[in-house]
Amino acid sequence: MTSLADYTTLGLGGPAKAFIDAASEAELTGAVAAADAAGEPVLILGGGSNLVVADEGFPGTVIHVNTRGTGYAEVAGGHVDVTVAAGEDWDDVVAAAVDGGLAGLECLSGIPGRAGATPIQNVGAYGHEVAEVITSVRVFDRRDRQVQVLPNGSCDFAYRGSYFKRNPARYVVLGVTFRLARDPLSMPVKYAELAAELGVGMGERSGVAEVRSGVLKIRARKGMVLNPGDPDTKSAGSFFTNPVLGAGEFARLAATAAGPVPRFEAGDGNVKVPAAWLIEHAGFGKGYGAPGAARVSAKHTLALVNAGGATTADLLALAREIRDGVRATFGVTLHPEPTLIGATL
Repeated sequence: MTSLADYTTLGLGGPAKAFIDAASEAELTGAVAAADAAGEPVLILGGGSNLVVADEGFPGTVIHVNTRGTGYAEVAGGHVDVTVAAGEDWDDVVAAAVDGGLAGLECLSGIPGRAGATPIQNVGAYGHEVAEVITSVRVFDRRDRQVQVLPNGSCDFAYRGSYFKRNPARYVVLGVTFRLARDPLSMPVKYAELAAELGVGMGERSGVAEVRSGVLKIRARKGMVLNPGDPDTKSAGSFFTNPVLGAGEFARLAATAAGPVPRFEAGDGNVKVPAAWLIEHAGFGKGYGAPGAARVSAKHTLALVNAGGATTADLLALAREIRDGVRATFGVTLHPEPTLIGATL
């Protein structure tokens, strides 16, 4: 049986009962339809960068998406629709867009995984997310067994979420279309750390290549760019999402904190609080858990890493300790960002 540890960036996970490589859309939809008809559990696997798979593995069919292809179509207003197959490497897509003088994806540089995962998670970083530029998502409807094209408004995008994430058994993403601007300048810079790196003001723009370079530098300092020589990159990226709190919840949090709590406006009177700040101020600093096999990254408190020889059980025990510690200290419950397969917090 195929070990799923070989297909995840954490290097964790037990065996798959069955494993299929799908290099074409027909192979992908055919494998899903056959497994569904047989009543077999299905796990759609891309780059494995946002998965935590149980040590017991997956008791069904794992379908590895390896479809390829990118198309470009000029549209009115100086924009280009870029349609990408689900199996394309995400950072390759971003790099090609930047090299082509297209703005809209540059802040999402260096994120591991495949293009098909981006609408599911509504991937975002440094003040931007893919929902801003996705026009449509091509899917295989597992209920009706047909291919459909869903416009942005039907995807129900939310912070690190979408209809696809909340209803994983309904659709398989086949391809995504992004509307990008033919512009040498980036989207407005909305993240203070990136603005400082680029030497621009908040809301200002910079060259798309400069923004990509700045993002990659910041991510590398945090161990968020895959590097086989750096054990801090053996993670699933940010393990917890930033909690979004109402005014009353934030007031209670602020009353428990020793100093000012960083926050970002999240609309409708809500604020987003950095999970990394909560984790660190609850006593879980960089490198917490060392020399254990599962520990907090030495570069970023939001990443939990497999330092070598860890099990999924080890990683989840650490995650529970951090979640419970933050809740005991601040009264805020953190939620995992990766998808947990056969595992729970």
